[in-house]
Amino acid sequence: MTTTACTRPVHTTSGSATPRLQSALHLITGAFSARSSRRALARLDRAALDDLGLDPHEAACEAARPLWDVPAAWRR
Repeated sequence: MTTTACTRPVHTTSGSATPRLQSALHLITGAFSARSSRRALARLDRAALDDLGLDPHEAACEAARPLWDVPAAWRR
């Protein structure tokens, strides 16, 4: 008696997303990273801001930037 195994075609992927999806994910993660950094910047005291070379007004302006306003280098 001969037995045959029933097989279905297996769809495999390389695990990498399309370049367009990768670009979108990069932008989204950059936006949330910027938001996290800006929140941390807003919590710094005067001494910590002085260590960074920022005055409170500059820090407040940076912390108030919107989520989607990320540095140009992050958009690559």
